[in-house]
Amino acid sequence: MDISEVAKKSGVAASALRYYERKGLIHSLESEAARRKFSPAVLDQLALIALGQAAGFSLDEIRVMFTPGGEPNIDRAMLAAKADELERMVKRLKAMIEGLRHAAACRASSHAACPSFQRLLKAAAAGSLEGRQRQLRPRRGA
Repeated sequence: MDISEVAKKSGVAASALRYYERKGLIHSLESEAARRKFSPAVLDQLALIALGQAAGFSLDEIRVMFTPGGEPNIDRAMLAAKADELERMVKRLKAMIEGLRHAAACRASSHAACPSFQRLLKAAAAGSLEGRQRQLRPRRGA
């Protein structure tokens, strides 16, 4: 398939395909013509790249998920570590959601008067919302 066909079938811009090729994520076939040609297997590689990016992997991390021949070779420990990282992120986001929902419904006269909102601000300023979910629960009267 030429580069325009790959772009059309995959939804990935030709410029991104050229970039992925420069980064070593995909490889074009030897071609006598000026246009790049790719194996149909490149569509599966692009799908794995998209999945990896959606999971938060960098392109450098994704590159090592392929053998030199372009076959998937994914390190299970790397997947487990990313899953752990995403789980920590979900916990932080849940704590943030809970804090924001509390602030939206809080009966305090202002957010400055709300102890829960003040804890949320301090956690955000410290860059640490993980593990704050229990501390952000509304207290009676707040």
